[in-house]
Amino acid sequence: MTDLNRRHLMGVGLLGLTPGLAWATVPASRRLAFAVYRDGVRIGDHLMTFAGDPDSPTVSTDVTMLVKVGPVPVFRYHHRATERWAGGRFASIETTTTTNGKTTKVTARRAEGAVLIEAGKVRTSAPAASLPLTHWNPDALAGPLFNPQDGKVLKVSTGRRTSGLKLPTGKPATGTLWTLRGDAEIEDWYDEVGTWLALRSKLKDGSVIDYRRL
Repeated sequence: MTDLNRRHLMGVGLLGLTPGLAWATVPASRRLAFAVYRDGVRIGDHLMTFAGDPDSPTVSTDVTMLVKVGPVPVFRYHHRATERWAGGRFASIETTTTTNGKTTKVTARRAEGAVLIEAGKVRTSAPAASLPLTHWNPDALAGPLFNPQDGKVLKVSTGRRTSGLKLPTGKPATGTLWTLRGDAEIEDWYDEVGTWLALRSKLKDGSVIDYRRL
């Protein structure tokens, strides 16, 4: 792909008024699974599993994507993350992302008065309320946010809507739709108790990424 806006595609492979955790966002099944589509063609899967107490979960993420032009693979992607919360507050995250054979690692942890992020040799001290853009927790969407795949603090504006909702498939939905605009162009849907339902992102090349719940 002509870059396929790789940075943006990675950002979706993966947003409250406070950095606290809404209990209801941890699904009763302790699992969230999505099929990932690009312009209607399935290109991968996004799986999240939850362990531990609802207010102190460890969230494991595994994302794989493969984009082809005809029979030729042009984009391979694998993202893994371990995100930890403690007492309803974000504690840390470690990620490993391999894109077309190149691997990057990011770690972030809450410290006194800041979130300390390391991405290779780059170290960033982000605001104390910063949270990773991992999508599953709508109480994070008011920001500030950072990209867990490259460690960069995101410049985005957010909004939400609760009426007249339709999922990317066209099916009516009840709950909340959050929109992000700026460094990321993303829409996230959540049901009435805050469980992640779907995602849509428009890339700079005009293609559209959809997450469809399995």
